[in-house]
Amino acid sequence: MADQQQDQEQAQESDHDPSVDARALDEVVAFTSELIRIDTTNRGSGDCRERPAAEYCAERLADAGLAPVLLERTPGRTNVVARIEGTDPSADALLVHGHLDVVPAQAADWSVDPFSGEIRDGVVWGRGAIDMKNMDAMILSVVRGWARAGVRPRRDIVIAFTADEEASAEDGSGFLADQHASLFEGCTEGISESGAFTFHDGRGNQIYPIAAGERGTGWLKLTARGTAGHGSKVNRANAVSRLAAAVTRIGEYRWPVRLTPTVRASLVELATLYGLETDPEAPGFDVDALLEKLGTTADLVEPTVRNSANPTMLQSGYKVNVVPGEAVAYVDGRFLPGGEEEFRRTLDRLTGPDVDWEFHHREVALQAPVDSPTYAKMRAAVEEFAPEGHVVPYCMSGGTDAKQFSRLGITGYGFSPLRTPEDFDYQALFHGVDECVPVDALHFGVRVLDRYLRTA
Repeated sequence: MADQQQDQEQAQESDHDPSVDARALDEVVAFTSELIRIDTTNRGSGDCRERPAAEYCAERLADAGLAPVLLERTPGRTNVVARIEGTDPSADALLVHGHLDVVPAQAADWSVDPFSGEIRDGVVWGRGAIDMKNMDAMILSVVRGWARAGVRPRRDIVIAFTADEEASAEDGSGFLADQHASLFEGCTEGISESGAFTFHDGRGNQIYPIAAGERGTGWLKLTARGTAGHGSKVNRANAVSRLAAAVTRIGEYRWPVRLTPTVRASLVELATLYGLETDPEAPGFDVDALLEKLGTTADLVEPTVRNSANPTMLQSGYKVNVVPGEAVAYVDGRFLPGGEEEFRRTLDRLTGPDVDWEFHHREVALQAPVDSPTYAKMRAAVEEFAPEGHVVPYCMSGGTDAKQFSRLGITGYGFSPLRTPEDFDYQALFHGVDECVPVDALHFGVRVLDRYLRTA
């Protein structure tokens, strides 16, 4: 009886929302913590095992009356897919997806055990608290709240918890898109990570960027070949020197500005927020001058006004007095929607005649409309619970599973809502040390996600 009264009181606090009760708010915190405790570290070497986390999610979906299926391309690399039937059979379906794997964490660098899921001082700590077991927990708590309240969405919602997002996605969303497309029948749009979080600009403004695009992934392997020989001899065909020269050219290259529709829309809305006149379509438009005026807010846009290529790894030689016949480097390249051909041509020129390059991993760039009903409903859901905020579109500098699901014709948005305090550096915690998420932020996320999904 006491639990029932607490649920009713919390429902009143939640704007009389029957599907976000006290239990949903408790569950999102517990689920985040418990998922963090399941170590799903993905080192990219194939040793990750997402199955325990997948089974955890599947059990909680089944408790909500759904029929989740577990799917594997490789034993232990498990994905979960379930469908909620909507009230309007003629409506397009919506995909809601989150990944279960996390990047490695060096425990010695952390002030807490990165896989403890510790809840302390109103904060949940651990690897995955931001990227992205928090969103996985939000999805589970919303769905279970719906089951208790008897809520059904207007359109079918397909839920997917995926493996391998932090590497190639071959065992995750790529496998699902290629081998199990029928599970996503009718899905035209999807939402996932990296959007609707609080960005504090240092001037008192709270900005909520919703992702409507992603740069493409172009991870490169560079190979230089030359003449092997003794280190004391003259060698005019030194593979290491050739590689070093190419890597230097790539690292120092200044890519030209290329503004996509999403980035243009972001620049216009941000300029308006600060009372700046701007027209990205005007001849001679100087985006760098505008970014300088935006101050710290430029961090949301600056990585996506150009292609980029950052050298990250070097491999060569086996002894100091031996010139190797081959040297290898790896480069993290990213290209804008519509910018891949320019990216390829530029790399041909920068690597030169003595260095070959190939894609170590490649995925497409994405772009989603910011004038769509879907974007408008996401904006409205955020503004309802954060009326002080300014919602703007933005393009992600990196990528998500939306790339693989785009093979099925699904338009992806980044929408994993969190409201965080001013001293909380959300973006720095992605793949960072002492990753954590405030309990209040999880509660906000559940309310906003619930409201959006019920109106989508």
